[in-house]
Amino acid sequence: MDPFSSEGELLNVHNAFHQGQYSTVLDQSISTLSPENKITAQVYIYRARIACGEAAAVIQELGGVSEPDLQATKAFAEYTTGKSQQSVAAIDELVSNSSENSTVQILGAIVLHLDGRSDEALTLLSKHQGNLEAVALITQIRLAQNRIDLALKEVQSAKKWAQDSLLVNLAESWVGLRVGGDKYQQAYYVYEELAQAPTSSSSRTLVGQAVAELHLGRLPEAEVALKQALERNPNDTEALANSVLLSILTGDEPSQYLRTLEKIAPEHTFMADFQLKNDLFDRAASKYSAKASS
Repeated sequence: MDPFSSEGELLNVHNAFHQGQYSTVLDQSISTLSPENKITAQVYIYRARIACGEAAAVIQELGGVSEPDLQATKAFAEYTTGKSQQSVAAIDELVSNSSENSTVQILGAIVLHLDGRSDEALTLLSKHQGNLEAVALITQIRLAQNRIDLALKEVQSAKKWAQDSLLVNLAESWVGLRVGGDKYQQAYYVYEELAQAPTSSSSRTLVGQAVAELHLGRLPEAEVALKQALERNPNDTEALANSVLLSILTGDEPSQYLRTLEKIAPEHTFMADFQLKNDLFDRAASKYSAKASS
């Protein structure tokens, strides 16, 4: 039986992780799982801990491990703590020796993409065998490359064999938010259902709802969702980044959100882009000098 199917024993931990319900993942007991599924569940638990800021502890716990799944998890944790060179070297070795391992494919692709090696990440993901997280990652990478056509193709292909999957629904929403038009509303429905249901609500799903609201031009509703997200998790980087954007759109002061984001995630993509635009503006402004009127 597929462990991620509606009757599979990994479905709950899988959905909880991708909905951002990390406390639910951490509460999972793996003692009753079948031997072949225990390590996959353990990886989800480690990834939830990393997402909760425990990467350093995870690295320490995984020192000296020999299983490719756990080695990939350790390398991913290292990347999140700024040890990118060490992490990438470990991933390169795992890709050479264990590229058929699903955890190596997923976490290896994440590290390679973040390291600017997106084509290599896609090559690694192409080895997957019906892995929905691989589908979701391929979709994200294609969107990052501005290849909406290929992202849409990936989602449409996955819908043929995983129509009702959480990750396929989310991936379709990501594409919809780039396509626009009535797709904005469809994406909103997906996120709104997740964000408002007690069994799936989290800061992550609330941010998704807020992003859809922003695209629909519903700024007050987006503000409510982002405030709820930050109440759940004051250090949610995506909630902070989108709060900066919302503040700019509404004419409010974004410095509070910027300071917090810079403090907890100075390497965040939004911060890098924000700094680049500030530098470009300052460079352009320096070419002009104010002239006193006579």
